Amino acid sequence: MYQQKDGYYRMAKKEGYKSRASYKLIQLNKKFNIIKKGYKVLDLGAAPGGWIQIASKLVGEDGLVVGVDLKSVKEKFDNSFFIQGDVFEDSTIEKIREISKVFDTVISDLAPNTSGIRSLDHQRSIDLCYRALELSSNFLESKGNLLIKVFQGEDIKKLVEDIKNEFYYVKISKPESSRPSSRETYIICKGYKKRKLKIESSELTEESA
Repeated sequence: MYQQKDGYYRMAKKEGYKSRASYKLIQLNKKFNIIKKGYKVLDLGAAPGGWIQIASKLVGEDGLVVGVDLKSVKEKFDNSFFIQGDVFEDSTIEKIREISKVFDTVISDLAPNTSGIRSLDHQRSIDLCYRALELSSNFLESKGNLLIKVFQGEDIKKLVEDIKNEFYYVKISKPESSRPSSRETYIICKGYKKRKLKIESSELTEESA
């Protein structure tokens, strides 16, 4: 377990990646192909910048990556923008919309500050997943993709059922670069069932299709 951790840490340093988390996106994208050349990608929970770095390479010069996090990302990557803010705040959402109103893929590495209480940490993780799902409903193009991290627990089943109402394809996967002891896993969602939605004041409201 620790050899694997050290191995990915050394690889990240050697290959110039921000962190071992970079390999999670590399491996998941290789398997599920959710980010392609020319895509617009919204990265939620972007600090310290590992996923922005990888996504910017994947989308290429014709693509766009917008990262959002409470913590700062100081390094600038090609074709990328960073917004320091809270994904639950209207002001942050408006800043995203000023850069792009639609995205092909939303990736969420959002995670709560862990308390050590498994049930509490799981519920907080689930809440963040629902926020990522909520935002994807407002920003994703038709047939777009969503990737979200979640802490394992009893509420994943209900979360997956709700996601299946929004996407044609839903799969749970844990990349090799995740530590075996880690409770994190990832939900890959492809083929967004587009509906007309908008953000008004502090609410996410649905328009009639």
